[in-house]
Amino acid sequence: MERLPNIHPGEILQEEFLVPLNITAYRLSKDIGIPQTRVSEILKGNRRITADTALRLSYYFGNSPKFWLGLQDDYDLEEEMINKQKELETIKRFEKNAA
Repeated sequence: MERLPNIHPGEILQEEFLVPLNITAYRLSKDIGIPQTRVSEILKGNRRITADTALRLSYYFGNSPKFWLGLQDDYDLEEEMINKQKELETIKRFEKNAA
């Protein structure tokens, strides 16, 4: 089965929030009080959504900061799984009764 691409939270911000609501990166940055470069880097997938940014986005869009941090955590875990798959497969699982 083909693996779907790992989607960065910035892509979700862009496609599910900014585009449908006709909000520019510049307007978002001004409205939530962060540098436009931070928003642009998030949208490009080059920067993480931090707790600070998650709080600001949640207040702005009326959703939970855990939504934004959850997207970031899911992305980060998937990236690590992809990058460390071979290394992880070498770890022997703990067996409770193997003493």
